[in-house]
Amino acid sequence: MSQKIRSADGILQVIPLPGHPAILPKAGETNILITSALPYCNNVPHLGNIIGSTLSADVFSRYNRTRNRSTLYICGTDEYGTATETQALKEGITPRELCDKYHVLHKETYEWFDIGFDYFGRTSTPLHTEICQETYKNLGKNGYLEPQSKEQTYCEDCGRFLADRFVEGTCPHCGYEDARGDQCDSCSRTLDAIELIRPRCLVNKSHHVVPRSSTHMYVKLDTLQPQTEAWIKQAAKKGKWSANSVVQTTHSGSNSDVEIIDARMKGGLIPAPLTRDLVWGVPVPELGREDDALMMEKVLYVWYDAPIGYPSITANYTPDWKKWWFNPKDVNLYQFMGKDNVYFHTVYFPSIQIGDGRDWTMLHHLSTTEYLNYEGGKFSKSRNRGVFGPQARETGIPASVWRYYLLSTRPESADAMFSWADCIAANNNVLLNNFGNFVNRVLKFISSQYQGIVPKNPDSDSPGPLSLNDPTDSVFISQVNHLLQDYILLMDSVKLRQGLQTIMSLSQLGNSYLQSSGLNKALMSSDPTRTAQVLSRALNLIYVLSALVEPYMPATADAMLIQLNAPKRAVPEVLSTDILAGHEIGKPAHLFKKIEEGMAEKFREQFGGDEAKVVSTTKSASATGSSKSKSKSKSKKQDPPAPVYTAPSDVKGGV
Repeated sequence: MSQKIRSADGILQVIPLPGHPAILPKAGETNILITSALPYCNNVPHLGNIIGSTLSADVFSRYNRTRNRSTLYICGTDEYGTATETQALKEGITPRELCDKYHVLHKETYEWFDIGFDYFGRTSTPLHTEICQETYKNLGKNGYLEPQSKEQTYCEDCGRFLADRFVEGTCPHCGYEDARGDQCDSCSRTLDAIELIRPRCLVNKSHHVVPRSSTHMYVKLDTLQPQTEAWIKQAAKKGKWSANSVVQTTHSGSNSDVEIIDARMKGGLIPAPLTRDLVWGVPVPELGREDDALMMEKVLYVWYDAPIGYPSITANYTPDWKKWWFNPKDVNLYQFMGKDNVYFHTVYFPSIQIGDGRDWTMLHHLSTTEYLNYEGGKFSKSRNRGVFGPQARETGIPASVWRYYLLSTRPESADAMFSWADCIAANNNVLLNNFGNFVNRVLKFISSQYQGIVPKNPDSDSPGPLSLNDPTDSVFISQVNHLLQDYILLMDSVKLRQGLQTIMSLSQLGNSYLQSSGLNKALMSSDPTRTAQVLSRALNLIYVLSALVEPYMPATADAMLIQLNAPKRAVPEVLSTDILAGHEIGKPAHLFKKIEEGMAEKFREQFGGDEAKVVSTTKSASATGSSKSKSKSKSKKQDPPAPVYTAPSDVKGGV
């Protein structure tokens, strides 16, 4: 097919898509390094985990590529520590076997959601051990490590110390009865297992747990606190961190100030343990000191080694990893996570980096989310409540629709609620009737009325930006340009949900433009010049939309480009004539299909867990009882059919 695309610098996307050969930062340019919180390798993620870190980071990664910025997105499974040992014990396999199993499950889940890491690695690698131990030695060399002997939880029946994830009990701060040994899921306070009231051994809750002394190496966070505080205030202001539990930004006129609100910092940091009495982990290296003997057969604490997973996974991706991680002049680091991980990324790990003494690339912008809940409650793997990992595929709903709905409800400032009814409405009312309708109407008109060739006319727009003084469409062009500027500003500020809303505003503007222009066969007969002009401008708006929607729905963007018969466009600042007269488009096809509203109830039952099964059983019994009074000649009512998605029959404006 013949292509006629404007040729100029900056029009096309030239930065490779995620997963291509290693890309390195360029001196003097904007280079973006992105991480999402490493998922524990002991379970599959649910939708809240996905929107909270990996999917959000993927959107920002793809956006920066559409701006032709050198971008690297790194993630992987967090494999060491007690969470892994505990789950392996439950499943009767070794920690390595467990990690191998769940690493594959995580990777497959993210691939189905079109989450495009440049590299999805793991922390149980030789390079990870090397970098963890090197950093630990630097902390020791710089005087930030000290041994401390403290009481810890010890299981007399197991005959060993119980590290944080092997013990649960009552939180001393809020009274939550199932607090973990390292953190309370109710109040989010970090804990030492010995603080728990009525501690229980997770190997067997009837075991006898007692306090017993053990010596571990601690990092002097109290000594590092002045440097950490100074860095936080500078970094949070410069990087415009999202509101979180560590800092808040106050504004006075054009000035802003950062206040540290974290209770631990306000009360004064205390030395934090860096070692654990475990087998599965990074061995504690020798420091050449007398206390080395006390650290034999211990491993490094998972909250110490996990953040080092970001650079170690990068090292497994490219031998030039230090060009990303020791290059604060040219690289901006963006980190994505749920609110429960904030302390470790803003206080704990930056303190480690400062104590290490090397010129690290440190956190530039922090993007956190609140919690995504499920249909009036919480996701619960133990109760089979909610959609977990591979289950999303079982619904038959495409990954693009999942991505759109999750991102449109991204809990940026408050907890959000997943709803099947809202998910289906988002597909039918927004994606199908707004976005998809605009794209299909324009392409179908060109295909059916012009044999797929963009029409020429004596007054065809010149290649390049459209004039704001256009005699016919100046308002439309101005509105498009204004929304484009909004989109770029929002995305650069990592306001992902609002960025998506702006895209849908643009597609709605496109629909209104077609309506107000009266695009139909009658206009084609009476004013072919105006018809060609409307089609050209609408088509080029679709080309822009393909670039804007790429970060959110990459498969949809690819489908649009196939139908446009055009290469990937970079995000522009203004609407231009890029697809020229005489260009041949591809075959139009619907981007989305209607989901029947009645499927919401079926999905609620399918993913509602044990409670939904009880309700379903009750309903079935009631229905069976009432049916006995009816004619026996009637056939038994069948179960609802499996999900069926029919082509939309109510798309407006088809021509």
